[in-house]
Amino acid sequence: MASNINNYEVALFGEFYAKDLPAITNRFTLHSESASQMHAREIVFEPFDGQYQRDSGIEPVLLRARKELLEPDAKWIHPEATVRPWATVQVIGDALSFASALGYVRRSQIYKRGYAFRRGTLVIQMFQQEQVDPKTQKPIPAHPDTLWEVEVKTATPIRNTQETPLSRSIETVLEVQLLMKGLLDLRRQDV
Repeated sequence: MASNINNYEVALFGEFYAKDLPAITNRFTLHSESASQMHAREIVFEPFDGQYQRDSGIEPVLLRARKELLEPDAKWIHPEATVRPWATVQVIGDALSFASALGYVRRSQIYKRGYAFRRGTLVIQMFQQEQVDPKTQKPIPAHPDTLWEVEVKTATPIRNTQETPLSRSIETVLEVQLLMKGLLDLRRQDV
């Protein structure tokens, strides 16, 4: 008998003002194995009938395409993000055409610029969103007073099994929430 094991992403989110950047960066740096700059392009797609699904009381499954811009040979990564279900597919060629072929249409596009930290099985991204120039499709640098956003999440898909229970990943993410207490409010974010 075959069992269907789902993959999940466990995540917490937060935001803060630029004046708190040094203190929050220092705390993450002290409690992480590595830190690096990040600049990513993220496009969110929804099924072509997404509005119909919402009108029918069904939340459509979104497809998120992400590409790291600081890595010259970076590939598009597609996590299916909706604890959230998660699947990762590596695409060779044009990821945007791939999403279209699956029946998805572009819903939004943002650029994220900031820092990424590794802490065990977690990746912590701290970034400001950059808007997209409608003519060039290139990022427009964020205003210095733009809120910083934080995503603390599992770096790879988690399978909920006896050997690797989902509760272990939840505890790991909650440890970061406790670590940042008093400096950054990390919380759950519904789809």
